[in-house]
Amino acid sequence: MRSILALLAAASTLGAQMPATDIFLAPLSMQGGRPVVGPAVNITNAPGYDNQPSFTPDSRAILFTSNRDGGQTDIYRYDLASKSTTRVTATTESEYSPTVMPGGRRFSVIRVEKDSTQRLWSFALNGTDPQVILPALKPVGYHAWLDADHLALFVLGSPNALVYGDVKSGKCDTLARGIGRSLSRLPTSPGFSFTQPVDSAARVRTLSGPRTTPRDVVSLPKGSQDLAWMADGTLLTGSGNKVLSWQSGAIAWATAGELTGLRDATRLAVSPDGKWLAIVALPTP
Repeated sequence: MRSILALLAAASTLGAQMPATDIFLAPLSMQGGRPVVGPAVNITNAPGYDNQPSFTPDSRAILFTSNRDGGQTDIYRYDLASKSTTRVTATTESEYSPTVMPGGRRFSVIRVEKDSTQRLWSFALNGTDPQVILPALKPVGYHAWLDADHLALFVLGSPNALVYGDVKSGKCDTLARGIGRSLSRLPTSPGFSFTQPVDSAARVRTLSGPRTTPRDVVSLPKGSQDLAWMADGTLLTGSGNKVLSWQSGAIAWATAGELTGLRDATRLAVSPDGKWLAIVALPTP
């Protein structure tokens, strides 16, 4: 599956057809040392594209991307306690992949600007004060904060590139090419993970720093391309109507939960308190 941002870039229009995905919220727990995903509830349940969920640091809310009127995408916030949704940005540009930045005072997005340039931007938590980050780097597709000053970024190209960005200096170094869209900071050690296609599957690889050698971890199940780390280093991924888990030393992926009435599970996000899993999927026809 090509990324939505790549489709937008190829089409040079914000009106490209997007999948009618929704975001589902499921309880997450550990039972017998293994993760268990409970029944998933639709928290967007609206026509159009809802995707790219990201929890706030206090685990009380989810930021996500939504296209609700057929025009550009904006960022919305879902509050877990009140089960209410609030629009955060209302711009003429499209914003994707909202992520609360280290320090908790702003969130970053990939912004498709009026001339179709894709760069990394940030907003205040209330959706005001847009500011570009790493202005020379484009076209950016996805990003993950490693600390307050450094990021891992997916930069679109032929092939796509893994770029290590330094916010203070503005320096950007290409570390690998031909990567997948999933980037994540590691939960138990310094560094981050990324994926690269190998044969018919995506291989999860990690880097402890920009000048280190990648380490192979595990291959994702065939057809899967997104992952999420739990605090103890357990990996989760979506596969069809299931959430699968992998723990260090395991021979194969195990089923952590079945998503009744859903299909094509893709992006996942684990709440910082470890109690919730946000899942992007499609309802079964």
